[in-house]
Amino acid sequence: MSTKTNDRVACMRELRDAKARPHLQQYAPVWLVEETPLPEQDAIRFEVVFQHPHYGWVRRRYYFDAFNNTLYHKGQVPVSDAEALEIAAQEPYIPAEVVNTVDAYGG
Repeated sequence: MSTKTNDRVACMRELRDAKARPHLQQYAPVWLVEETPLPEQDAIRFEVVFQHPHYGWVRRRYYFDAFNNTLYHKGQVPVSDAEALEIAAQEPYIPAEVVNTVDAYGG
């Protein structure tokens, strides 16, 4: 990628984090497990893993439209306990001092 494209992707990540972190904070800790920048679309597609209060461990996909500053939820799938343990051994995208899935709104 060119420097211009790298700068554009970095800017999109900053915008994404400003929009996604407040929403995902309720599920902390949250791990960013996949990210695909789409500079030609001014967007980033990404997936996170966390423990949902109703569904257990889930892998949730999002699409962030940087041009419109909009975060789209694109579905989720369950994660096995073995995969969750592997992921949880890594540094989280959003850490948590205390895990509080009870107060997560469940959306």
